[in-house]
Amino acid sequence: MSSIEELTTSIRAFAHAREWERFHTPKNLAMALAGEVGELLAEFQWLTPEQSAAVMDDPTIGPRVRAEIGDVTIYLLRLADVLGLDPIDAATEKLEDSGRRYTVEAARGSASKIEHSQPPPS
Repeated sequence: MSSIEELTTSIRAFAHAREWERFHTPKNLAMALAGEVGELLAEFQWLTPEQSAAVMDDPTIGPRVRAEIGDVTIYLLRLADVLGLDPIDAATEKLEDSGRRYTVEAARGSASKIEHSQPPPS
């Protein structure tokens, strides 16, 4: 696959051939996505920072991480497709927003959360 559009089309066709559209509600897809992210996290649980950075070199864990990233990608793209949104547009907009909130000057070298200028929730 060379593009997100092609992959999304393949995922849609895969679901359609199995008549899974009725199960692919936004709620169900979001829940499945969360489950797959949990499985990805489980592959990193208890690894040291050094081990996690080299995880793809591990002949046992590396393929499992690759498979879980594949699952996460499939569910994320399917959710975006069902909701009718372009994930590249959504990510681009979010990156632009983050660039405004986390300027290079304010955020360089810091993992601290930058407070919003919005009032706290009531």
